[in-house]
Amino acid sequence: MKSLVSRVFSTSITVALFCLYAGCSSPDSTHGSRLETTADTLRVMTFNLEDVRSADLRFSDNQRLISAAVTIQHLHPDILLLNEIAFDDAFGPSGGVSNSGNPYPTGGGLHGQMFADSFIAVQHTQDLAPLTYRAFMAPSNTGLASGFDLDHDGHAVLEYPEPPAAAEDGTPAVQTNEGRAYGNDSWGFGTFPGQYAMALLVRDGLELDTENIRTFQTFKWKDLDDPRPPVNPETGDPWYSPSIWTQFPLSSKSHWDIPVRLQSGRIVHILASHPTPPAFDGPEMRNRLRNRAEIKFWGDYISGVDVLDDQLRLLSLSEDAPFIILGDLNADPDEGSAIDDPVGTFLLSNPRVNASFTPLADDPTLYVYRSLDADDTAAWGMRVDYVLPSVDFDIIGGAIIRMRKPDFRPVSDHFPVYLDLVLD
Repeated sequence: MKSLVSRVFSTSITVALFCLYAGCSSPDSTHGSRLETTADTLRVMTFNLEDVRSADLRFSDNQRLISAAVTIQHLHPDILLLNEIAFDDAFGPSGGVSNSGNPYPTGGGLHGQMFADSFIAVQHTQDLAPLTYRAFMAPSNTGLASGFDLDHDGHAVLEYPEPPAAAEDGTPAVQTNEGRAYGNDSWGFGTFPGQYAMALLVRDGLELDTENIRTFQTFKWKDLDDPRPPVNPETGDPWYSPSIWTQFPLSSKSHWDIPVRLQSGRIVHILASHPTPPAFDGPEMRNRLRNRAEIKFWGDYISGVDVLDDQLRLLSLSEDAPFIILGDLNADPDEGSAIDDPVGTFLLSNPRVNASFTPLADDPTLYVYRSLDADDTAAWGMRVDYVLPSVDFDIIGGAIIRMRKPDFRPVSDHFPVYLDLVLD
């Protein structure tokens, strides 16, 4: 274990590098302070942290997570969705009280609050104040064994191998062949239960309307209007047998409708998800078709289609309810392997979505990112992370935030994306 002196030194280096490269020490930075206007003004952000696990959260000197926390403190979002932070039902402690005084839930869902308390609520530099958030997590389909041979390799893998540890510098562990085999037969790809889950964080002053949260982890793919199930191209038969198809969940993680009460008392619905990538399949296109279906779900939901949730309520989103679609949707409207351009077809063209503004990197010509388009939100060259408000909002700004030097170790293979919004 590192000495206290070495921990403090390495932490100060991480913060100093971020402030040098991202400009967090500038008091007049465009991105550096929360908007000071009305109670209905919000900065809303999505950030894929890339495979954060229990072990990563165990020590407060984790350099990658400190970098993530400094990024969040610099941008100061009011509402923040974290993708790829594990749901810890099998891997973390239960119960107790957090550093902020909020009770931890029992039976899982700790990691969002642990990250908020152990990293974001800690002062890392004199220029950035700690931030206090309340977190929401719910179970994910990732790494849940289906009991079936979903990838048709001749074996139904039911047990997951011991997950390898992250590298000493915090870089996420590389997947093993055994882990991938287990993930390919799970209801959502994950090399262990709960991997790649989500957490929603809301700042002090905003309130999670917990009694009216809707989750759709168990909603069946077959129950979507026009589900387009995959077909075996060699035989013309359904890729999934009837016994599998009737059980198959739509969501590879989950879909959430989380009402957040603003300081004015008005409610905004955060529609959070992380569809499966439209890749890692074959000519049957099982993942590409599922990605399409997961994105279409939100298009239907905001258009008045009634949907059965995990709480057994059959409802749609009210036609006058303000909402923000948030998360890593794993589909680019201009390029890539997604089917039917689901983001453009079902969301950007939906009359309830305000698609008038596309966040861009503040300087897309930087040589370290010379291969990326201005709107690419992932280091591998796609626009996949979205903040899509309803037409109830005016968009007054937003950006994709990229580090400004190649020798600053990135937090993730995704960049944080935010919009500044005013609810009419």
